[in-house]
Amino acid sequence: MPTVTFLPGYRKATVHQGDSLLEAAIAAGLHMNVVCGGQGKCGKCIVFLKSGTASFDLEKYRRFFADEEIARGACLACQTFVVNDLRVEVPEQSLVQQQKILVEFPGTEIPPDPAVRKYVLRLSPPSLDDTTPDVNRLLEGIERQGGPRPNRIYVPLDVLQYLPRALRQGNWNMTATVALVPGGYRLLHVDEGDSSNRLYGAAVDLGTTTIVVYIWSLADGRIAATASNYNRQISCGEDILSRVTFARKGGLARLQQLAAESINDALCAAADAAGIDLEDIFEVMIAGNTVMTHLLLGIDPAYMIAEPYTPAVRRMLSTAAGRIGIATHRNAGVYTFPAVSNFIGGDIIADILASGMAEREEVSLLVDIGTNFEAVLGNSDWMLSCAGAAGPALEGGEVLFGMRANPGAIERVRINGDTLTPTFTTINGAGPQGICGSGLIDLLAELIRACVIDRNGNINMEIENPRVRRGRYCPEFVVAWKEETAVAKDIVITENDIKNLIMSKAAILGACMTLLDAAGLDHGEIATVYFSGAFGNYINKENAITIGLIPEVGLDQVKNIGNGAITGANIALINRQSRKLLDALAQRITYIELNAEPSFMDRYTSSCFLPHTDLTLFPKVQQTLEACRMRRG
Repeated sequence: MPTVTFLPGYRKATVHQGDSLLEAAIAAGLHMNVVCGGQGKCGKCIVFLKSGTASFDLEKYRRFFADEEIARGACLACQTFVVNDLRVEVPEQSLVQQQKILVEFPGTEIPPDPAVRKYVLRLSPPSLDDTTPDVNRLLEGIERQGGPRPNRIYVPLDVLQYLPRALRQGNWNMTATVALVPGGYRLLHVDEGDSSNRLYGAAVDLGTTTIVVYIWSLADGRIAATASNYNRQISCGEDILSRVTFARKGGLARLQQLAAESINDALCAAADAAGIDLEDIFEVMIAGNTVMTHLLLGIDPAYMIAEPYTPAVRRMLSTAAGRIGIATHRNAGVYTFPAVSNFIGGDIIADILASGMAEREEVSLLVDIGTNFEAVLGNSDWMLSCAGAAGPALEGGEVLFGMRANPGAIERVRINGDTLTPTFTTINGAGPQGICGSGLIDLLAELIRACVIDRNGNINMEIENPRVRRGRYCPEFVVAWKEETAVAKDIVITENDIKNLIMSKAAILGACMTLLDAAGLDHGEIATVYFSGAFGNYINKENAITIGLIPEVGLDQVKNIGNGAITGANIALINRQSRKLLDALAQRITYIELNAEPSFMDRYTSSCFLPHTDLTLFPKVQQTLEACRMRRG
């Protein structure tokens, strides 16, 4: 079997002949940047063959490489197949890098009412006159301190096993940790002495790519620490579909382990920062999409991607941390948000909770954009939802110089309407390497305002400016000259890139319009549009409306709620009354399957323009575009 050696770190993997270099990299523990899921569309997994033989179709992927790169042995890892022993150089930008992960909590006021409480007890020791069993004595002491009645508290066997010794070693001065659980209460732990100040809970955003953790003091309702990291499941597949496929091939246990390890990495980092013992974390609230929740709990997700697309469960689930390998107190309750469908998962329920839209009479629209998008329309009486593939373009895939929100990504762009000179900012101020989603939205809006592109996305080749030129395959606009970049190449946006971006934004706008149709509403009846997630948080509102990503509303009506998944998880962790509402909330959301909705394709097709075929739906944008055209003459 051939051996592939990856430079410069000399990582090695022994693989079968015919395996791709991407598969070899995963086997070697390298996380390649494969935004398109290994389909050869994004061109982000560039590697250089240094020795050995591999098979690949260079002409098919030549558009990704400069001539000098081809001369150095450039190829795509996902489309290059091992023939014999190989040595392969992997550039830093071809690996998953530290992404700009949205961790900030918006400061939402959460009335503290946790489901876990501690009771400090001073018990009378047994005597010949009082032979009450130890556990009864303890439970009666809890009731005297204002806790639940003894017959409502379940005592696990492992607590009973150490209880007698603990009571006596503590001289009958104890702290009992009790949690409200479905159906009653559960005694989680007994400490010697007073440990009432050591009571913590964790809220987790279990994302496909990233994990975000908040540790809260349940004793006083303050944030103790936060942390974030990548989801280790990336090594088994970049996207949901590839992970379900991995699970179907016998990898479910591995995916479950990686999900738990990823959460534990973030828990440990946060706990270390705050000086907290993980054993003092007694509750964990997790928001994730439907597939990620199934994988964490070790539930087979295979039937969610085949007709009739059925998940194993949609309601909120709870289990003990020790049963799924979460590194908190072994009896800590781990709760997962309920789901609406395969594609509207617990992360969207958390978004809704964070936005508060389910509590108001006014109609709101919630949009969460990633590789896929989810949209929810409704109020306190009703809600409609849908989901679809935004395409990877808005996350940097299928765009020649698109990239994730890593250091060096262009995230803000302005273009001088007279000189066509762009000014931009990059993440961490690093030298530009590409353009992330928020930068692409800016760029599209600025290009149409400057009349560089028309409403179909065609570049105006009659403009006499060195930034407007014909590239190898199609017209392109130069965003940054190679002397300015960290990749020694001109960073451009091509006409093909623009068309891909238009199709992605059209899917989102078409879905929003379809929900309005189903509700019998006009976009003017939307009181608030909420953007959730990292993409939505950093997006320029005006530019999003200019290109027709969302229906036109007033800028003051567009609100970014940041990482709604972690905000919702925080609320459900801190306030048990909010948690009680989650299953009922999920059950009253109607899911609309866009592929089966006749109006969606018409709405999508009409949205494949900037901003839309019917400019009367975007009157303010129409005025802006007319003013720009007049200025350009």
